Amino acid sequence: MNTAVPEKAREKILFFLKTKGPQAASQIAKRLGVTAMAVRQHLYALQEEGAVEFADERRKVGRPARIWSLTRETSDRFPDSHGELAVGILRAARHAFGEDGIAQLIRQRTEDQFESYGKRLARKRGLEAKVAELATIRSEEGYMAEWQRNEDGSLTLIENNCPICAAAESCQDLCHGELNLFARVLGEVDVEREEHILSGQRRCLYRITPQRKRA
Repeated sequence: MNTAVPEKAREKILFFLKTKGPQAASQIAKRLGVTAMAVRQHLYALQEEGAVEFADERRKVGRPARIWSLTRETSDRFPDSHGELAVGILRAARHAFGEDGIAQLIRQRTEDQFESYGKRLARKRGLEAKVAELATIRSEEGYMAEWQRNEDGSLTLIENNCPICAAAESCQDLCHGELNLFARVLGEVDVEREEHILSGQRRCLYRITPQRKRA
């Protein structure tokens, strides 16, 4: 499932780097259907703004390849679900109700999501259709999600953005709840998080494996 690409050239470049990770200017140009020279002009302008940075990657033959990536500050350009407000609410709830109150709050949030997600996934047949719909829902919530089929029969849900990152850093139970939520709403699957934004990786990646049916 693909999320919508912004119209402006520089926003397209940022979107591509956000969803695909570090890239050479030639790779970006090929994807956007423009010249590498035009992409480089935009990249250097974005570098001046502090939005992107580069590293020269040595290769066995020829000159080093200049690989571009987003800076950490660039995350402000993407949905954050009012991060500071969410952190403030969590801090106030922790002060007023303690850790048990926070746990109850997260459980209720997860149950609300389970109900709303479940209504939409109930109209889908088959695991692939359900994962595709889940990616659509998550993209609507700002996660810039997509999914893919793997050769071993498993599926992968990829979330290129975390709109609750600031809140999740303050309360990591929010992340723990997502694993349980995905497993419950998809049904008869095992869900494993293989990449995690809070661990310093550029995205969250979940491998979804159908459970073997007992004979």
